[in-house]
Amino acid sequence: MKIDFKKYDDGLVPSIIQDAQTSKVLMLGYMNEEAFLKTNQSKKVTFFSRSKQRLWTKGEESGNFLNLVSISVDCDSDALLIKVNPTGAVCHTGTDTCWQEKNVSNFGFLSVLENTIQNRKENPENEDSYIASLFRKGINKIAQKVGEEAVEVVIEAKDSKDDLFLNESADLLFHYLILLQAKGFMLCDVDKVLQQRHKAE
Repeated sequence: MKIDFKKYDDGLVPSIIQDAQTSKVLMLGYMNEEAFLKTNQSKKVTFFSRSKQRLWTKGEESGNFLNLVSISVDCDSDALLIKVNPTGAVCHTGTDTCWQEKNVSNFGFLSVLENTIQNRKENPENEDSYIASLFRKGINKIAQKVGEEAVEVVIEAKDSKDDLFLNESADLLFHYLILLQAKGFMLCDVDKVLQQRHKAE
């Protein structure tokens, strides 16, 4: 790995810290060559602190270390992307990230859909909302819908019409997300279980 530490007068390269599991950007720090070497040796992310003018291992006082997973350099060899497994809060203010964001997995459009489902659950007065109507009917009706959609997926899986299979799969996933929230859970809770199983293998 070739890093151009001499590109900047102070010998520091910006280092973006990203959670290896959630892909959430946690913070931005700066490394000189010595900090880079120490990070690789200790497997705990070490920066060069511009305010303290010395090497600084994140967590040396709080215990909230950034455990190194991988380091990659950008196309200009002057910036680093460092993937970590954080221990505790990352920001000195006590938040998950230095942007006051929660460090949770983002599932793209599925997360958008989850937010919509949550909104309909918390505001069930919308008579035109299919989601709200399911929540009004209760857990038994929601669970029944998941079962019906699962059967449809199995039926279409045995056929050769991919568009029907995908549409029924979407229906199943949609109703499953509703069932999760009816039980008080989100997709991230299932994600955690899968991660724990993966670590145990």
